[in-house]
Amino acid sequence: MFQSVDFPGGRVAFTSEMSFIAESSEKRVKCYRVLDDNGHPMSSRFEQVSKEVAVKMYSSMVTLQIMDTIFYEAQRQGRLSFYLTSNGEEAINIASAAALSPDDVVLPQYREPGVLIWRGFTMQEFANQCFGNKADYGKGRQMPIHYGSNKHNYFTVSSPIATQLPQAVGAAYSVKMDRRDACVVTYFGDGGSSEGDFHASLNFAAVMEAPVVFICRNNGWAISTPTSEQFRSDGIVVKGQAYGVRSIRVDGNDALAVYGAIHAAREMAIREQRPILVEALTYRVGHHSTSDDSTKYRPADEIQRWKISRNPLARFRKWIERNGWLNDEDESELRDNVRKQLLHAIQVAERTEKPPLEDLFTDVYDHLPSNLQEQEKLLRDTIEKHPQDYPAGVPV
Repeated sequence: MFQSVDFPGGRVAFTSEMSFIAESSEKRVKCYRVLDDNGHPMSSRFEQVSKEVAVKMYSSMVTLQIMDTIFYEAQRQGRLSFYLTSNGEEAINIASAAALSPDDVVLPQYREPGVLIWRGFTMQEFANQCFGNKADYGKGRQMPIHYGSNKHNYFTVSSPIATQLPQAVGAAYSVKMDRRDACVVTYFGDGGSSEGDFHASLNFAAVMEAPVVFICRNNGWAISTPTSEQFRSDGIVVKGQAYGVRSIRVDGNDALAVYGAIHAAREMAIREQRPILVEALTYRVGHHSTSDDSTKYRPADEIQRWKISRNPLARFRKWIERNGWLNDEDESELRDNVRKQLLHAIQVAERTEKPPLEDLFTDVYDHLPSNLQEQEKLLRDTIEKHPQDYPAGVPV
């Protein structure tokens, strides 16, 4: 009989055999999938999606794809300073959003505009932010694609990697204290799991039993750094167990699988008041951003293969077509309408004047301190002295 003892660190049973825990399991954690590459259900047991929701999901994925294409082209034309696409990861964006409630609070990274599309953020609102005009909710103080919306419970995107994770746990604990029928959802990439904030957040969430769902988009690359140079573990999903967080690995290119996994994760987070970690395996078809050329660190034929054979939109559409919920005419009309809306929104955003210069210094202090007053005066003096170096449309 082995003796069991309660240590302050936990109850244990003793053994006379010295045995180290293996650094990694011989078998990889399996990946939850509903649709195969041809859009055929692999089982009849999955979270059912109504026609209305399925069509909206597909329409939103198409909208996201078109928006990314046009904004990317606008940046290449010099009309935007920066842009970042979600190409190849549309299913994670839209399907996860569809599985949530509008009351759920979202703390995104920078590749989740699809969540806003699902919640009703308009093309004009996207364009205003990217062009930083006076209609931008951030008053032009953030770089493009750093969206935010109080109305849609969507925290403003922050550039530093993984800082949203501990913030999400804090927000989730607040939701818990208020006894709200909601949870907090936060997104990050595989690169974010290499940050200390990730590890602190999982531990913080587990100990405080916070209703937060962590969604990791594991696309294999942190800009140009492959996962093989980030960690030796079996991806992200196994890290949850180390911190006492229930976890699942899902096919991020399968919209139905993502929808089902997030729907279940949300229910557990709220009902059981616990954190859940979801690792969504996917592939970033586009470059990391407009400041990156991914062909420098991965083969172009690999990108093309994922773009064509494992396209999340194509797979989901095949399933929708088999249900008789969509045809070519419907999609053609959808694409045409989205393109027209976005091009019009861009034209309006470009014509809208920039925020006044004083907005650079407001919204932090009740009364502007002397050092900022001095900086504002220096900036105005510089513009007046060198007017040729500043856009004529900037209100001063």
